[in-house]
Amino acid sequence: MKTNIREPGAVVSDVARSAGIHVSQLFRWRKELCQISAPSLPPFVPIEVVAALPPPDPVETAPTPRARKKTSIVTIELGSGRRIRVDSDVDTEALGRILDVVERR
Repeated sequence: MKTNIREPGAVVSDVARSAGIHVSQLFRWRKELCQISAPSLPPFVPIEVVAALPPPDPVETAPTPRARKKTSIVTIELGSGRRIRVDSDVDTEALGRILDVVERR
């Protein structure tokens, strides 16, 4: 039995049966394939298989700072009854940007 519909003498119902699909499904797929225009197909790109590159050198990481067991809350009085409360280990640059925004309002 021929299993490729393009082979000479292939019977569509035999090809469909061997693939476990209905004949109408095979006809629909073939019709859709024939409607695809050649320019819309992606071109093949030549590739070259080479030996694998050696793994990169391990990156040295800085030792992690010891985590403080207890953080404290710092309250910043802005005046006019406004306060900001932050952890004592807050990122100072981020806090500076926040204070700039709050003071402009």
